[in-house]
Amino acid sequence: MRLWKSIGLMALVGGSATVLTACGSAPIPVATNFDYATQQKARSAGHWDVMSRDVVVQSLQTLEGIGIQRNTPVYVALPKQASEFDQGFREMLLTKLVQSGVSVLDNNRGADLQISYTTQVVVHKSDRPYFIPGQFTMLAGGLMAAYGLRTEHLDVKLLGTLGLAGAADFAASVNAGGPTHTEVILTTSVKRGDQYLARKTDVYYLEDVDAPLFWKQVPATRFNVVDR
Repeated sequence: MRLWKSIGLMALVGGSATVLTACGSAPIPVATNFDYATQQKARSAGHWDVMSRDVVVQSLQTLEGIGIQRNTPVYVALPKQASEFDQGFREMLLTKLVQSGVSVLDNNRGADLQISYTTQVVVHKSDRPYFIPGQFTMLAGGLMAAYGLRTEHLDVKLLGTLGLAGAADFAASVNAGGPTHTEVILTTSVKRGDQYLARKTDVYYLEDVDAPLFWKQVPATRFNVVDR
C-alpha cells in the first residue's frame, strides 16, 4: 500500500510540474546545465606526457585511415614564444612519434608533413561549483527506482542509497582537486602544405596557480644606453 502511495505522489508531482511548464512563459531562454560530463585536470608534467600520447595515438589513427604511411617524413614545429608547457610537450611528442615508428626530422626541410599545436588559456571569473551530483548518483537513482518496485519503504531506501552515492561523487571530485577557474584549450594539427589532414582539440582544467606554465614567453625588452 505504501508503495502505491509513493508512486502516486511521484506521479502527482511530475504531472504538476508538466502543467506549470506548459502554462509558463519566459521573456528570455531559461538557463539549464549541460548533461553530466567529466573533464581531466593537468596537474603534473606526467599528465602532459599522457596528453602527448593521446594526441599521437589518435593522430596516427587518422593519418593511417587516409592512407598516410608512418614512414612519411614529419616535422614537429615549436610554437612561437613557447611556454614551459610548449617546450616540454614538443619533446614528449617527438619521443612518442619516434617510439611509434614515425620518420621524424629535426628540421622542416624534406618533411612531407608538419605537426603543430596551440594552447589557449581561459580564465573564468564566475564561481566554480565544487560538486554536482553525477554518475554515481544518477546510477543509484535508476537502480533504486527499479528495486523499489519490489519492496516497501521505498523512500527510506532511496534516500539512503542516494546519500552514499552522493558521497562517492563528492569524494571523486575532492580527489581531483575540484573544478578550477582556469582551463587550457589544446589543439594539435597535422598539415601537408596548406591542407589539414588531422586535427584534435581537447580541454583540460588547470590549477589556477599553474597557469603561468602555459603562458607565452614574452621576449625581454632591450634598451640601448647612449652617452651624450
